[in-house]
Amino acid sequence: MRPMSVLRFLLLALVLALPGGVVRAADPATFGVLYSVWIKPERESAVVKIRLSRNIHLVDWLKLQADPQRYSGFFGTGQVSKQGDEVLWRPPAQDAWLQYRVDLASRRDNGDHDGMITPRWALFRADDLVPPIHSSFEGTASSNAKLQFHLPAGWSVETRYPRYRSGRFKVDDPRRRFDRPTGWLVMGDIGTRRERIGDTRVAVSAPVGQDVRYLDTLAFLRWTLPSIQRLFPGFPERLLVVSAGDPMWRGALSGPGSLYLHRDRPLISGNATSTLVHELIHVAMRARGAPGADWIVEGLAEYYSLEILRRSGAISEARFERAHRQLADWGRDVRTLDVERASGPITARAVGVLREIDREIRRKSDGAHSLDDVARSLAADEGPVTVQRFEALVAESKGGG
Repeated sequence: MRPMSVLRFLLLALVLALPGGVVRAADPATFGVLYSVWIKPERESAVVKIRLSRNIHLVDWLKLQADPQRYSGFFGTGQVSKQGDEVLWRPPAQDAWLQYRVDLASRRDNGDHDGMITPRWALFRADDLVPPIHSSFEGTASSNAKLQFHLPAGWSVETRYPRYRSGRFKVDDPRRRFDRPTGWLVMGDIGTRRERIGDTRVAVSAPVGQDVRYLDTLAFLRWTLPSIQRLFPGFPERLLVVSAGDPMWRGALSGPGSLYLHRDRPLISGNATSTLVHELIHVAMRARGAPGADWIVEGLAEYYSLEILRRSGAISEARFERAHRQLADWGRDVRTLDVERASGPITARAVGVLREIDREIRRKSDGAHSLDDVARSLAADEGPVTVQRFEALVAESKGGG
């Protein structure tokens, strides 16, 4: 092979070895963001630094909605001003960074933890590391964000994000122009089991010694997740399930591409519903309810927790019908669904309403459509679910009736 051919061959091999097999020049409309996190178990807190690493001139200002009971010690380069729970940062043209401290432990109204940090492990939402941010930047600019952790010796971390060889994580949310870390994470002395289910890379992770049934959870997901993926083709490519025992809250909570499930929650409850599938529907839809519409969001999650178990063959038709009768009894005394937060009886009543809507859609459309079409459309929407949008989608699925 001639010298020039050898050179071309080596260059081609180098290109193909890069992610995607192509060379990408830095996008002039993209600015870099690096989130650095120092975990401090002894203080149940973390120190977070936000650094703008490229094309800083594109960013005019960042405004953080930071609860002063949780976030403190803001300082950095450029102009940093604080008023109440609002921190305004105007970054300089060079060496732009903002640093602060955040308390990671959090409790629910009943006193149970939904975020916890101990000398051996920590489990909380990445959303807590960086408070909600409003931003102003030029034109159609967007961020290219990375997340890195500085952990105590012997600790490791699991997040919902893909990891670079450097150990940093790629933070990318197509729905945001300014990416910030979200979703559940767990770190410390942890155990993790992984599986690929359909197009989704699944990880079940928990602190060591918590008696979490990793493989039971993965087996249940192998049985049920394909039905959810068929219902919602846009299901995340990565799913992280984190778990722990007391004093963590004895329930389940979803987040983007992730969810928390208490160690003692059954995969299928005695009434044939599934807390895990309920939260997976929330993960798939990423929906929140506008005022008066929480019953729709919670009702769909519970309705499909039963539907997915039936469609996957995890429960029989007889048990499926018995579960619907039990939910109908539970919600029998509910007189209105228009409430701020859907309680158990309201969610149970909502399931019955949604089942009737599904039957009506199928009847009016001669079987061409169902509630599945409404749920998929709501999952594709951006912004909160409203009663008006739900009613419009139902009417559309019925053929405009």
